[in-house]
Formats: sequence, structure tokens, C-alpha cells
Amino acid sequence: MRRTARPLTGTALAVAAAALAAAPAYGAAGGLEVSPSSVVPGGQVTVRTAACGDGGTATSDASAVGAGSLSLVPGPDDQDATGRFRVPPSAQPGTYEITATCSGSGRRITGDLVVTLTSVRGQVHPRGSVKTGVGGTLGPDPVQTAAGVAALAVAAAGGTWLLHRRARGDGI
Repeated sequence: MRRTARPLTGTALAVAAAALAAAPAYGAAGGLEVSPSSVVPGGQVTVRTAACGDGGTATSDASAVGAGSLSLVPGPDDQDATGRFRVPPSAQPGTYEITATCSGSGRRITGDLVVTLTSVRGQVHPRGSVKTGVGGTLGPDPVQTAAGVAALAVAAAGGTWLLHRRARGDGI
């Protein structure tokens, strides 16, 4: 069991390290904040970034969604560059990349905008159990839950016992 534990642990750590290295870094000054992140055609969107520095300006490109370009200027606090645009009523549902380029440094930052046909406020969330016929969820039954937990515990104990015997060399 130890022979396989070390390579598996090493592999898991390598995968975790690679995932952390490949993940984009988002921080206070890292990306382009698109608010709301999900909008219906015809809705207004605010784009904000702190990546251009205090008092910095930027030019944003929302032509992917059909809104053209806009200027991002510092707000009242002189820290975040902000701009607004309206998503055209003819915009198709999908995810669109909105970009901005800082005027001073030329730094390019991006954010995503999701165009949907229904507004987030108007979405209806399902309630109740799923009607699946025989074998569906009929509700919580403490006796059945206890029986299931007991069966899982017995199976886990038996599996552990068999693995222990195999590791000692007793055979199965």
C-alpha cells in the first residue's frame, strides 16, 4: 500500500501545483470587472478596473457584443476607471469577452459578459422533489437513512479488513 501511496500523493501535488500556476490571478488590480456579469439584450453594463493605477484612464472594446468602444475614466475616488455601455437589443445569447487597454502603460485586461434571454431576477427555481416514478425521492425516512448508513459502514469495514489481510500476505 505504501508503494502506491507515495506516487499517488506526488501526482496529486503536481496536479494541484499545475492548476494553481495555470489559474488566472484576480486581485484588486488584476482584471476587468463587468457588472452585472449577466445581462439581457438592451441592458446597461458598467465596466470598472483598478489595473490602470490611480487616476488612470483606459479605452474599452465591447464590439464583441456589438456595443463598440468606450472610454473608462476615473470615478470620484480617482482609483478605478469606470465606463458604461448598453448591450444592443439585437445581441445574441452567449459569453463575450470585453477588453480594456490602459492609456499610460498599454496594459490589456479582460472580463466576460454573459448575454441571456431571461433576466436573473425573472428566473424561476424549481421546488419540491423530482417526479421520477417508482424509486424516486419520497422524502426523508430516518429508518431507511439509518439502514443505508449501516450498510455503508459494514461494507467499509469489510473492505478495510480484506485489504489489511492482503497487505499482510494472508491471502483473501
